[in-house]
Amino acid sequence: MEYTKRRNVNRGYMKLEAWQRGMDLFVMAFRLSDGVPDFKLKSQFRDAAQSVSANIAEAYGRRSLAEYLQYLYTAKGSMAETLTRAIGLKNVMLISDDASEDFDKIHYEVENKLLRLIESLETKRGTNEWRDTLPPHQPTHPIIQQSKNPIPSPR
Repeated sequence: MEYTKRRNVNRGYMKLEAWQRGMDLFVMAFRLSDGVPDFKLKSQFRDAAQSVSANIAEAYGRRSLAEYLQYLYTAKGSMAETLTRAIGLKNVMLISDDASEDFDKIHYEVENKLLRLIESLETKRGTNEWRDTLPPHQPTHPIIQQSKNPIPSPR
């Protein structure tokens, strides 16, 4: 699925399967909780599910490896919270066994993708494989030439 037609170095997280499937997890959590009468519980479940992909995105926007990993570990914590709330909703019979099973399947997939992303980044600690600075900017548009007759400033 394409989320946006606009691309730049900071939007690369949209290519991460952990983020993409995290968005699917959020959509599923949102739909499953539609019939939950307790506003606070519904909100907490949705917020926890949405926090997964949001923290993956924020992690990607960080430049240091330590910050990147910190936000991915926060996303991992949100995964645990999301599953705990889903189990609670199943236990009080606000979501069906079948819906709970479907949710658990996608949750498990996202969780494993996130763990693999964390593991791959953890291997870069203490190596020279990580740059904390952005790559040099390569303009995608031709440089606009300044006019020889600039517009006079208002007096």
